Amino acid sequence: MTSSNDIRAGFLDYFARNGHTVVPSSPLVPRNDPTLLFTNAGMVQFKNAFTGQEHLPYARAATAQKCVRAGGKHNDLDNVGYTARHCTFFEMLGNFSFGDYFKEQAIAYAWELVTKDFGLSPDRLTVTVFSEDDDAASLWRRIAGLPEERIIRIPTSDNFWRMGDTGPCGPCSEIFFDHGPKLAGGPPGSPEQDGDRFMEIWNLVFMQFEEGPPGVRKPLPRPSIDTGMGLERIAPILNGKYDAYDTDTLRALILASAEASGEAPDGPHRVSHRVIADHLRSSAFLIADGVLPSNEGRGYVLRRIMRRAMRHAHMMGMREPLMDRLVPTLTREMGGAYPELFRAETLIRETLRLEETRFKAMLERGLHLLVDEVEKLGEGQVLPGAVAFRLYDTYGFPLDLTQDALREQGRAVDVAGFQAAMAEQRTRARAAWAGSGEAATENVWFDLRERLGATEFLGYTTETAEAEILALVVQGAPVQAAAAGSDVAVILNQTPFYAESGGQVGDAGRITGPDGLAIAITDTQKKLGDLVVHLGRVEAGTARADTPVRAQVEHVRRTRIRAHHSATHLLHEALRRRLGLHVTQKGSLNAPDRLRFDVSQPRPMTAEDLAWVEREVNARIRENGPVTTRLMTPDAAVAEGAMALFGEKYGDEVRVVSMGAGGGNKPAYSIELCGGTHVNRTGDIGLFRIVGEGAVSAGVRRIEAVTGEAALALIDETARRLDEVAQALKTGPAEVPARVAALLEDRRRLERQIAELQRKLATGSEASLEEVNGVKLAARNLGEVPPRELKGLADAIRKQIGSGVVALVSNAEGKASIVVGVSPDLTGRFSAVDLARAASNAVGGRGGGGRPDMAQAGGPDGARAEAALAAIRTALAA
Repeated sequence: MTSSNDIRAGFLDYFARNGHTVVPSSPLVPRNDPTLLFTNAGMVQFKNAFTGQEHLPYARAATAQKCVRAGGKHNDLDNVGYTARHCTFFEMLGNFSFGDYFKEQAIAYAWELVTKDFGLSPDRLTVTVFSEDDDAASLWRRIAGLPEERIIRIPTSDNFWRMGDTGPCGPCSEIFFDHGPKLAGGPPGSPEQDGDRFMEIWNLVFMQFEEGPPGVRKPLPRPSIDTGMGLERIAPILNGKYDAYDTDTLRALILASAEASGEAPDGPHRVSHRVIADHLRSSAFLIADGVLPSNEGRGYVLRRIMRRAMRHAHMMGMREPLMDRLVPTLTREMGGAYPELFRAETLIRETLRLEETRFKAMLERGLHLLVDEVEKLGEGQVLPGAVAFRLYDTYGFPLDLTQDALREQGRAVDVAGFQAAMAEQRTRARAAWAGSGEAATENVWFDLRERLGATEFLGYTTETAEAEILALVVQGAPVQAAAAGSDVAVILNQTPFYAESGGQVGDAGRITGPDGLAIAITDTQKKLGDLVVHLGRVEAGTARADTPVRAQVEHVRRTRIRAHHSATHLLHEALRRRLGLHVTQKGSLNAPDRLRFDVSQPRPMTAEDLAWVEREVNARIRENGPVTTRLMTPDAAVAEGAMALFGEKYGDEVRVVSMGAGGGNKPAYSIELCGGTHVNRTGDIGLFRIVGEGAVSAGVRRIEAVTGEAALALIDETARRLDEVAQALKTGPAEVPARVAALLEDRRRLERQIAELQRKLATGSEASLEEVNGVKLAARNLGEVPPRELKGLADAIRKQIGSGVVALVSNAEGKASIVVGVSPDLTGRFSAVDLARAASNAVGGRGGGGRPDMAQAGGPDGARAEAALAAIRTALAA
């Protein structure tokens, strides 16, 4: 068998031999497209290069891009497991030309690779071209020698690619492999084209036009190439198969699932094994790229994928979590090409195990409801949308999970009814993913970046620098000058200002220049990776482009930010040592007054954990160890023990920040890839105090802390409050805990005594009885007696008086609480519930509840307690 790893390597090696730069896969979370849920094609990371907004240091590239299609426009989720070719996770092998070679060379490369390197028979290959693309048809005849009947012209949009309503576009040419008459189906363009016989293996996109307003299309000055070959499509063909799930990687996962579950891989649960194999890949890679299950956005789609697989594990009778046990097989199969799987293996397994454990409990309850509702339906009747929504709203069942559960029964769901019930949620979700509107406004920064180049950052070594204003932006548009009072974005040729990145907030300070120019900078942001934008207001003078200025960072603020950022590194390492290596950073905020640090941790941290971590960080601060930074390759940094953030894209060189004394094989206490600003020695942090810990989302905990002066201020404030408490208690600070404990015990003792006295007062005398309509009535206003005491008192008085009615009202905390008791011999004449409701109306309440012999009620107006008792007298007299 030709392995998937060999095919991937063969593809990349072929294009590397032909002058292409092999570019690593980008993360599954796109960095340059806020409207795209997941990376779903190889060209996504090159989008700005194709539009001309970004120039790359190479003109030819080849990639093996990890992709997910499970949500939004590109969604293969529902078909996975039931067809031979649908997967939510797949690898897209692609070669790209950015204004270099075009159609002729792209077709030549494709033909040589598939027929010579991969050894496919030309007789089994058919191609399609756009109906108007005579050039491509001619090239296929000349280069491949294909007869006219195997060059099929397609007039539809299937063979014409567009990036959007406007922008680069062009015709496509697809290569199909003919599996032969053993499979049903016809060639592309025929009525039987949806069958499995002809399998598309490679799509060549010829970007040669610029789409303008309707009816306007002009040639691009530098046509480009974007191709995509699905590894899951070509791998079965090279192994004499037609089913993607028969290839080595997916088959290994299917066999691992079969072994763990005890169910045959190709038996009654064949579909379940296939779903689990595919969904495990999507889940693991998404977690490795920083996505965690949640109830919105990308995390919600991940949760849907995970739970769909977990339901199939449940269908096979699995009582214990299954998916996490399959992760070692996945890392063994794919970790060589994607080392992030090894780095994130602990987190992947912990996340899968926790989610499956929670889901099993939810699934049991939800399936009971689904079974009950299906039993009410007639033969072939669809499940009402309202029921599907209730499953979603109450038990967390997404619609596709309900549909999948009913598929085996041949039933459908009333999707329209479900969507109607979910209209508000769907609207919110669409709004969240429609894009924030920033994409269009980013064009101004693309233009400036292209014209001005990157901003040189000097802030690692200085907080002051001479610079030149290269550009000014006011209200989203470039200007040559900005007068006093204008809010302005300033771009300098070089700057000491740190732009917000990696959780560290942007610097503030001042820019000054000739003729009294003064610009107060309140924030610094980064655009397009390396264009630093200073945001502020012109306080005096007029800011002009091409003017020399002096840039000064606010020193005290920067110093506090540095201390908080450096403390997060020590905190990160301390947490990993205490809780385990599954702890990884999921987010942070390093501000002048505090730090916030989010980590992957499925369970709350105990008080002992937090105390240990705080002591550990402060011990490292007291060591006053050196803080060093080095430029290294990412591979060398990771090999030395540096922690890299999953999903981050690093360049050829990275800054590696080391802190504190090392031990064992590790040269420093903390080693991380980080571009932020830091203290010179750990002692510069001063002091570290944790102020809070809590949940952010499923599997993510947040620690909030302060350092330096902020920590000292917190300690001072705590000590001041302790002194105030000690003075009030007339004792020393050291004796406060014992004194407070004694006071609490005194209070509990007094409360017990008061309760006993109130009980005696309430039940002590028959002289307080009155008679209404021949019935004895014990009507008492008990003032501040706690409401919880009323029922017991009423029961005691009722036993004491024998035959009669007891009515008790308290006004604790200003609210009326009412309890009415009726002796058994009188319940035929008077209901305690009716009497309680009458009393409740008198104090502004609504109704009451209980039994005929004992009921309770209440109301907001405790001052009308006597009116409540009067209402009961009136009801008895009626």
